[in-house]
Amino acid sequence: MFKSLLFFVRFFLFWLLFFFIDRLTFLIINFKKIAVNFTQDIIATFYHALPLDLSMIAYIVVIPLLSYVYWLLSGRKIVELKWLSIYNKALVVLFSILSVANFNIYREWGSKINAKALGFAISTPNEALASSASSPIGLSIASMALLIILGFVIQRRVVLRTLEFTKTPVWLRSIAVLLLFFINFLLIRGGLTGSPITQSMAYFSKDQTLNNAAVNTEWNLMSSLLASRMTKSNPYLYMDKQRADAIVKDLYTPAKDTTVNLLTTNRPNVVLVIIESFTADLIKTLGGDAGITPNFENLIQQGVLFSNVYSTGSRTDKGLVGTLAGFPTLAAGSIVKWPEKMQKLPAISQALFKNGYHTSFFYGGESEFDNYKAFILSHNYQKLIDRNDFKNAGGTSWGQFDEVVFARQTEELNKEPQPFFSTLLTLTNHEPYGLPGAYKFGRADNVAKFKSTAYYTDSCIHAYLNNAKKQAWYKNTLFVFIADHGHLLPRNSQEIFNPGRYHIPLLFYGEVIRKEFRGKKFENTGSQSDVAATLLSQLNINAKDFAWSKNLLNPYINSFAFFSWDNGMGFIDNQQCVTFDNVGKTVLYNSNDKDAKQTEKTLNNAKSYLQKVYQQFIEL
Repeated sequence: MFKSLLFFVRFFLFWLLFFFIDRLTFLIINFKKIAVNFTQDIIATFYHALPLDLSMIAYIVVIPLLSYVYWLLSGRKIVELKWLSIYNKALVVLFSILSVANFNIYREWGSKINAKALGFAISTPNEALASSASSPIGLSIASMALLIILGFVIQRRVVLRTLEFTKTPVWLRSIAVLLLFFINFLLIRGGLTGSPITQSMAYFSKDQTLNNAAVNTEWNLMSSLLASRMTKSNPYLYMDKQRADAIVKDLYTPAKDTTVNLLTTNRPNVVLVIIESFTADLIKTLGGDAGITPNFENLIQQGVLFSNVYSTGSRTDKGLVGTLAGFPTLAAGSIVKWPEKMQKLPAISQALFKNGYHTSFFYGGESEFDNYKAFILSHNYQKLIDRNDFKNAGGTSWGQFDEVVFARQTEELNKEPQPFFSTLLTLTNHEPYGLPGAYKFGRADNVAKFKSTAYYTDSCIHAYLNNAKKQAWYKNTLFVFIADHGHLLPRNSQEIFNPGRYHIPLLFYGEVIRKEFRGKKFENTGSQSDVAATLLSQLNINAKDFAWSKNLLNPYINSFAFFSWDNGMGFIDNQQCVTFDNVGKTVLYNSNDKDAKQTEKTLNNAKSYLQKVYQQFIEL
C-alpha cells in the first residue's frame, strides 16, 4: 500500500512542473515589465506560488483520489491507469488554452483571466475576437504548442501508468484513506489556521506583474467563477437608475467648496493608525464608559476630534478599504474577495506616493488574511511589515502584540526619508483578547477581557507617542487615529442593526495642527470613508478619484454616513438614523419614527446609495 502512495507524489510533481513551465512562460512574455526587479525577486515568484499551485492540484486530484480509495478498499491488486493519462492530457490542453488567453488578457487588461473575461468571450464572441485582434498570434500559438507538448512529455515520464497494491490490514487502509482526505483538504484550504487560502497568499512584491505571476491562473479563474454570481446583477435595485443617481449626486454636492485649514504645513509626514475594534463605547468623550482609554481622552484634549463618525461595516476588511480607499461596503459582499476589482480602487497611499511620499504598512498579524496583502501591495505601499518580519514569535494567535508593532514602526520610520505616509493596523484588541501582562479589568468574561485589551492598546498608543516625540520627524508629523469598526462589546447591547455599533473615533493629532484648533470637536455626521478626502484636502492634493469620500472639514458638505452588514444597511445624518433589512424589507431601527416623510427620505437615501455603490462594484 505504501508503495502505491508514490502515485500521489508523482501526480503532484507532474502538475507542479507544468505550473512551473506555465509561470516561466508568463514571466518571459512579460520580461520587459519585470526586468527592473532583482533576479532573486523574480525567482521568489516560484516559491510564493506554491500554496495556490498545491491548492489547485488538490482540486485536480479529487477524482483520482476517489478512484484510489475505491481500489484500495475493494482489495484490487493491479490497476491500469490509461484513463488517468487521458484525464491529465485533457486538462493540459485546457490549461494551456487558458494560459495563452491569460497572457493576452493580462497584456490588455493588466489582470489575470477571470469570470468577467470568460463571460465576455461567451456572451459577445465577435467583440471578444475584435478585442484580441492585436494579440500576437504567432507567439500565442507557439506558447500553446510548447505548453501542450511539454505537458504531454512530462506526464508520460512522471505519472505512473499502473498501480500495484500489496496486502494490507483493513484498519491500516482505513487510516490511510482518512489521512489522504485530510491532507488533500488541508492543501485545498491552505492549512487549518486563519482564513481559507486567497490570492493574497501569493502576493509578495511591490511589482504587480510578479504578484500576478505567482497567482495560479486556474485557481484564480475558479475562484472568480465561484464569486461571479455576486457580480452578474445588482440585487439592490430599489428604484430607477436615474433617480438613484440623482439622489447620490445630491448627497455629494456641497453648497460651497471651502476647507477649514488645520495644519501649519501642507506636506507633513502622515501616520495613520487603524485601531482594532476601538468602538466609541470605549471612549468617555464619545458617550462611552469611563476609565478604559484614559490616554486617548488626553489626546482628544490636544487634537481635533470628529465626534460623529461611523464605520462603513463591521469587519476589518471593510474598515480597511473604507478608510484607505474611501469605498463603502456592499452589504452581503466584500470587495476584498475580488482582487482584480479591488486593485482598481484609488487609495490614500497611491495619492501620496504620486506626490513624493514614501509609503509603508505595519501589521502584527498575517497580511494574507482576507486579501489585505493584495490591497496593500497593489496600492503603492513600498514597504510591508507583517508577522513574518518579526523575529520574536510572541503575541496572540492573531500575531504580535501592539507594543511590538508600534516599536518596529518607529524604528523603521527613523530610516525613512521625509515626507512619509505610514499605516499601522493594530490587532491586540481582537479575540481571543490575549495580553503580555496583567488584565486591568480582569478576565472573568469577554467583556472584562475586551476592556483590558482596549486599555492595553490605549497604553501602547501613549508609549508610542512618547517615544515618537524623541524622534526628529515628530514635529512635522500628523497622526490620524481611527477604528477599523465598532463592536458589540463592552456594553453587550449594540445589535448589528444599531447605529451605535458603528460609532467610532476619528482623531487628528500632532504638532503640525495649529494651536487654535487643538482640542476642537467637529460634530457633523461623517463616515470612515471620508478620511481620504478630508486628509488629502489638508495636503492640497486633489481627491476627485475618491468619489465616495467627502471632506469633513468643508462646513458646507451634506453630513451623513452609510453603513451596512450582511443584507442590511443604515443611513444616518444630523436629523435621523434608519436601518433596514434588505431581505425582510423591514425597518429595524428608526430614531424618528413619528416623522413619516423624513423616514421615507432617509430610507431612499440608503437604498439609492447601496444600489449605486453596488452597480459601480459590478462595473469595476
